[in-house]
Amino acid sequence: MSGHSKWATTKHKKAAIDAKRGKLFARMIKNIEVAARTGGGDPAGNPTLFDAIQKAKKSSVPADNIDRAVKRGSGAETGGADYETIMYEGYAPGGVAVLVECLTDNRNRAASDVRVAFTRNGGNLADPGSVSYLFNRRGVVIVPKSDGLTEDDVLSAVLDAGAEEVNDLGESFEILSEASDVVAVRTALQEAGLDYDSAEAQFVPSMEVDVDVDGARKVLRLIDALEDSDDVQNVFANFNASDEVMAALDEED
Repeated sequence: MSGHSKWATTKHKKAAIDAKRGKLFARMIKNIEVAARTGGGDPAGNPTLFDAIQKAKKSSVPADNIDRAVKRGSGAETGGADYETIMYEGYAPGGVAVLVECLTDNRNRAASDVRVAFTRNGGNLADPGSVSYLFNRRGVVIVPKSDGLTEDDVLSAVLDAGAEEVNDLGESFEILSEASDVVAVRTALQEAGLDYDSAEAQFVPSMEVDVDVDGARKVLRLIDALEDSDDVQNVFANFNASDEVMAALDEED
């Protein structure tokens, strides 16, 4: 299991009890608003909006908040912000590559927040292109485990839709595909009657850096600091922590 998968699993498990749930909701609402502005307010004709709404619903974002975000994004209601996507690149302690995806209406604030997070947590910002080549844009769909559901069941449901691999994350399965095939994979799951938690394009590392307990602790501390910023939507890092390392960190919490 790769480092990005472990961290994704850890975040997913903690989401329901996370003290920063308000920030999680805000990120999802922002994604919905931008998706509606980009592709229109009808989820049936806007797969990106459909998936953003489904992810928000899975995380118990109130329906009223979702509806208002769609209306702001589509122009049916005033008050929407003019968000832009900005990518920052850097290194965490130990040479771990980090990609930071921001969605912001204030470029200066976002840059300052990201710079401070790196500086205060032993990392450093890098020039554009110096880290991004270590990641590939992939489709990532997370399927929760249910009674009797096997890796082969999931693979057989999505193989013809462009899925390239299925990974066992412990409490869920991760399906990887080309970013352009994520909607087809999600649709294949729906047609097979299989539930899914999220379906989206993410940056997946092509090579990883092994970290011990201390290294993982430092990387996760930097990720936490970055995610404290309201402008940061996603953080991707190419660290690989063993099951033993992640178990040791869980015991510290």
